[in-house]
Amino acid sequence: MNLPNALTVFRILALPFCAWALFQEDGKDPTWQLIAWTMFFIVGMTDVFDGRIARKRNQISNFGIILDPIADKAFIATALIGLSILGKMPWWITVLILIREIGVTVLRFAVIKREVISANRGGKIKSLLQNFSVGFYILPLPEYLYLPRDILLGVAIVLTLWTGYEYFRSALKRT
Repeated sequence: MNLPNALTVFRILALPFCAWALFQEDGKDPTWQLIAWTMFFIVGMTDVFDGRIARKRNQISNFGIILDPIADKAFIATALIGLSILGKMPWWITVLILIREIGVTVLRFAVIKREVISANRGGKIKSLLQNFSVGFYILPLPEYLYLPRDILLGVAIVLTLWTGYEYFRSALKRT
């Protein structure tokens, strides 16, 4: 167990506490919304740090290669499903994003014996946009910020679909 893998495990173990904070006071109390957002933010930052540390210290491991994408999907799934249950995120968005995320993860595992499909630049930007846009649904924003928040989520959805298409297209070319 190295530091990057410990951060990934922490990310997974912290998600129930993030969800718990999200659901406090039915997700309507601004203080709990800020607490939930802060918790999700801290957990999300561990994803940034675990990858950088693993590359810098040459601590990339098979465990991390497998667990990191699972942790990423669990992270976004926890936020999306929680927000949809609370009525803050339309279910169709949650389902659309999770189908793409699960599909790419299954694709990665299907070819893992032949090769590792690493996240490309588009996938990393997609994750960043997803995380930021979903974070804006957790925060207690004034109504005049709803449209920019929704536009950002729209861009994240388009990039989510595009990068999913690119992953599958690339995998099909290799077979």
